[in-house]
Amino acid sequence: MSRAKIRVPVYITEQIREALLKYGSRECGGILMGEHVGHEEFRVVDLTVQSQAGTISRFVRAVASFVTKLAAFFERTEYRYQKYNYLGEWHSHPLFALQPSRDDLLTMRDIIDDSEVGANFVVLMLAKLSNGNVESKAWTLIPGGVLIEADVIPDGATHE
Repeated sequence: MSRAKIRVPVYITEQIREALLKYGSRECGGILMGEHVGHEEFRVVDLTVQSQAGTISRFVRAVASFVTKLAAFFERTEYRYQKYNYLGEWHSHPLFALQPSRDDLLTMRDIIDDSEVGANFVVLMLAKLSNGNVESKAWTLIPGGVLIEADVIPDGATHE
């Protein structure tokens, strides 16, 4: 996989911004659901925000918090898994650089290596507020543990 492009619409950025404001210095996050729009190009069309935040230095994902929303996403997109699917995870680094931590990498490796997930790749997107605006970076992880930085591209879409 070469460098992927992750398109992030305005309405998704706003949901992330609201979560970042709500949880402040505690890490927050959830999953990313997306649409395959071109060769190694994806658009985030929905996300979850886990109701329980982490600490100032750690986010712990709770699978039970997103199962229902992921199932609803698949139903809404008529189970067209080739076009619409789970993309990966997002969480905040409100007090730290937007670089994956060792725990972040281990979590993503667990996901990509899980045969029940069956993913060819997963996206990790990190976000924080900078002067009131959402700043984000993303990476793709492929089987074998290869981590590749992705391009995060703002998308003018205001709704799905």
